[in-house]
Amino acid sequence: MSIRLYSEVPEQRTRQIASDVVVVLLIVFFIWVGKFVHDAVGSLAVLATGVKEAGLTVEGGFQSVADAVSGVPVVGESIGNAIAGAGDGTGGNLAELGQSGEDAVYTVARIVGIVTAALPILVLIAVVVPRRVRRVRHMSVASRVLTDLHDPERRRLLAMRAAFGLPYDELLEHTPDPLGDLAAERYDALVAAALADVGLVDKHAAAA
Repeated sequence: MSIRLYSEVPEQRTRQIASDVVVVLLIVFFIWVGKFVHDAVGSLAVLATGVKEAGLTVEGGFQSVADAVSGVPVVGESIGNAIAGAGDGTGGNLAELGQSGEDAVYTVARIVGIVTAALPILVLIAVVVPRRVRRVRHMSVASRVLTDLHDPERRRLLAMRAAFGLPYDELLEHTPDPLGDLAAERYDALVAAALADVGLVDKHAAAA
């Protein structure tokens, strides 16, 4: 069975295409918002980065002093090792703390960014997609069932279905007197209404 994505009725097709475009634009917008939030939260990592860099600077300073005194005879190496160890215990710990904070901020930024984008997208899809799928299935099945409309009896039955099954406001878009048309065996307008209801047009009106 062929899949009919859009209505044959021009007005309906225009609305459906516009609706699909709006959905795509909304998804793109929500992704942009999620990225904006991600970047905004991620910018807070500058604080942790500053702590890490300060720790590395302190550790580097201690290491420079340790290198300088290591050349002193007899006690130089032991003093240098002690100074380097002090650097690891102060600047090194500070650098590790900054790195941990930086990693934590980026993790939170990713989570918040994904949630910010994903939640509205999932809600949008849950609302729009099932209805869109039902409409596509409805049009596709109807295009398979409503065949051979050259047959006057088929047109009469379809006209009866429209007259007795469609809301009056839909019927009045095609004819001012749907029941009068049915009684007078004027089926074209009623057939057109029945087909428009499922996104199809009457290609056989001239032959009816």
